[in-house]
Amino acid sequence: MRVPTLRDLSKVDSLHFSFTGAYDPRNGLENEVAPLLDALEQCAGGWMPSIVKTSRKRKYSREAVWRALEERRADYGTIIGLFRSEDPSVSMVLNLGPMDEQASLSINISIQPLSFFAEVETSRSFVAAARAWASRYPSDYASAHSLADRGLTASPAFGRDDETWKRDGFDKIYELCWLNVFGPKLIESVGRERMLSTPAHLVEELPNGSILLVLWPTAAEFASENARVAQARAHLHLRPDLDFDTVLRTLRERSAALVPVEPRFHPDVAPFLSRLPDEFSISERQRKIAELNAFRPPEPEEWLPVALPSDVENPERILESYGDLSEGLVAGLHTKVPSIMDETADSLTDLDFFFWREDFPERYERKLIDGHTAPALGAYLGDVLVRRLGGTWVLRQKMEESQVRVGKRVWLPFLRARRYMQSCQSLLDYSLTQFFHEAERYRP
Repeated sequence: MRVPTLRDLSKVDSLHFSFTGAYDPRNGLENEVAPLLDALEQCAGGWMPSIVKTSRKRKYSREAVWRALEERRADYGTIIGLFRSEDPSVSMVLNLGPMDEQASLSINISIQPLSFFAEVETSRSFVAAARAWASRYPSDYASAHSLADRGLTASPAFGRDDETWKRDGFDKIYELCWLNVFGPKLIESVGRERMLSTPAHLVEELPNGSILLVLWPTAAEFASENARVAQARAHLHLRPDLDFDTVLRTLRERSAALVPVEPRFHPDVAPFLSRLPDEFSISERQRKIAELNAFRPPEPEEWLPVALPSDVENPERILESYGDLSEGLVAGLHTKVPSIMDETADSLTDLDFFFWREDFPERYERKLIDGHTAPALGAYLGDVLVRRLGGTWVLRQKMEESQVRVGKRVWLPFLRARRYMQSCQSLLDYSLTQFFHEAERYRP
């Protein structure tokens, strides 16, 4: 049974539901949680979790949930996970707070891909589950929305300092999501009758007095022009103090920021750049792809048309010292970059990605980088040129002047490595990937 990882769940947009309601632990944990599971089993359909996880994984069943809750019970509360690895992927965290007078039950669900909710019926099934939970567990506020679009809002602070937003929470309707559940305070701030008259796909008063509001029939269409207009109108109805044109313009800008951008990276660095977008949040990924499409690395200058003659008396000893440097790099990084053992073009790309992801030039001491990492990387880079492009070393007493001849040019791997390790931006400007591909063009 495979549980989807955070990386799995960040590949494409998902529907994210955040809910915290009250429950009464005096009734017994099973009696209080059973209605939650009833609604899940009756409504989920294609997004039903199949795995219950604590320190071990079990196939979903009521008994598995009860065992998990018992295993994780603690004074600070109880947290278990429900997952689904099949399409659509589901991550559901159930958090039961301490059993006191204000005991809370929290549900956080991510369902990927969001396109699963492109049909009215699947969206309706989620609304039915949210309705049941909000009716059973009174909540101040709950919402379900595109994770990517939510990331483009100012949530959760909405311009407030940390102390204020943590104290006050969602104390006014700063933002409207695809699905919203409003509790007593928010209803009072707007007025019950006004809230019930909101222009939206669904506005429903629940048995406990909460109000369920759904903006559009399908969750996946949140960014369409008509859905954005409906979102702006509903928001202005609930917040007359806002300006319609400003709200709609902001929503349209968010929609534009989420339009898929086709990767068109510079071919010499495409193997490296193609790995970067997934490292950014789903909200900013398309913008980053556009930035990387526009990126043009400087042409490599670490070469000479004519080799400087070798000026070393003992080339074997120099090559042995370079080998020691290279082997030290391999020994230090082979668990994090397994392909470093292969000394290939792909190994260099893997190193590019590793150093970039680690913010290596910024995180580590400059003395260590200049005195060890950069020289070791230069020796390794030179060895790859020798091994994969048929190059030959032309050794110099000054390390940065040592060259590798490939065809009609001689290349300066130590100089390249030093420039490469200057900053995180220089990892892009002076990538190992680009250097190899440029040298490859001169292979005889």
